[in-house]
Amino acid sequence: MSLPTNTDLTEEDAADLQFPKEVKASPAVSSTLNNKCDNKCGNCDTDLSDRYILCAQCQETLCLNCFANGAEMRNHKNDHPYKIINHDFNLFDNTDWTAKEELALLNGLLNYGNWQSILKQSTVLSHRSVDELKQHYDHYYLEKAGSDQFPNIELQENVQYKPLMPYRFKTNEVPDPIRGDDNVYAGYSAARSDFEYDYDKNAEDMVAKLDSLNPSDADYALLSNLQVGILNAYRRRQGERQRRKAVIREHGLIMPQKTKSWLQRYYTTITPMVCDKLTRFMQFYTGQKFVYLMEGLHRIGELKLQTSRLIEYRRHGICTLQEAKLYLRLKKHREACMKDLKRFQQASELSFKYKQPVSLNVGVKRRGLTPLDIVGLPGYEKITTNERDLCRTIRLSPDNYLDLKQILIQENNKLGYLKLLTARRLLKIDVNKTRKLYDFLISEGQIVPKVND
Repeated sequence: MSLPTNTDLTEEDAADLQFPKEVKASPAVSSTLNNKCDNKCGNCDTDLSDRYILCAQCQETLCLNCFANGAEMRNHKNDHPYKIINHDFNLFDNTDWTAKEELALLNGLLNYGNWQSILKQSTVLSHRSVDELKQHYDHYYLEKAGSDQFPNIELQENVQYKPLMPYRFKTNEVPDPIRGDDNVYAGYSAARSDFEYDYDKNAEDMVAKLDSLNPSDADYALLSNLQVGILNAYRRRQGERQRRKAVIREHGLIMPQKTKSWLQRYYTTITPMVCDKLTRFMQFYTGQKFVYLMEGLHRIGELKLQTSRLIEYRRHGICTLQEAKLYLRLKKHREACMKDLKRFQQASELSFKYKQPVSLNVGVKRRGLTPLDIVGLPGYEKITTNERDLCRTIRLSPDNYLDLKQILIQENNKLGYLKLLTARRLLKIDVNKTRKLYDFLISEGQIVPKVND
């Protein structure tokens, strides 16, 4: 009775005829396990899994699919004796670790050197814990419980330094360096004091393939000049990269949002509009020089503020600092008294027009607005005395008052009149402040109301 040919066999029939009972490999064939990751099928050139066929006669390796189909190549024939290589045996005694897990552990230590990374990257060891990995490696490898052929590790006791073991120092205790968001820190890494991504990162490709020249070559001079030109072009690109890094470092562009928030400290003396215009000078000044410029202007604003206060003291006949302190204390007391007086004048319980008997509840106080101290603020010297009183009352800074006043006057000159509703639409501030400002400008004759307004 003749056997069917290879072309007549189905995959299941070939497996039944050719596959013997599975034999697990012994430690004697452990030399073939070390090359597991490098083995490929001799027929289809695919990577072999943990179970494949090894020809005992010609040492060819086959995957299960090619072997089931009776593949033949080179000196290998499908009737040669073979072995089934399986990694599910125990490599060491008294342990439930298989050879497949041992290989995953050792490869993970070589590639990562970190217990957490080994568990994360390896699917074979996913059911193990970090403590199991440490204890198994210490007992069977460092303490040589697995084999006496492992190299000896001599640990020298030292009073100053702790003994170090392979892959056991700084595996999980070292934190990653602090890295900021690229949009916030401009790609700057404070841990390395450098940028994560270089400008023109492909510049090195120009010189990557340059080779040394042979002086005896007929075109030696031409090739030398060509290489010099390439190096000069590479140097120019390197210079542009360093120039851009220097601009970002020296002009405060690593954290632009923080730079903008830092400018807010000058808003009271230099005003926000002027600060925004001065930021254009950051491209001409380094960070230190720009700070000197802003601090100088800030000091000028403080001197103007002190000068305005001294002018106010002199206008009231105050000539010494002791008198100025007394004046400020009395002024504060007077403002508090005026606020209480205004509250009592507006109370309905004290009005003679209120005829119904009511109980006086003096303890309930209505919170009023404290007048704004505008002395020395930007634009203070540009407004008149009546305008200063208005700014204090409605709590409006002088520079904002001048801007709002200019808007209303321009609209009045364009139409010939100005309605209160139009003023509220233009200013877009509190309606009570708009009403007081509108009435004040009418009383000063700077705007004209509509006849039926």
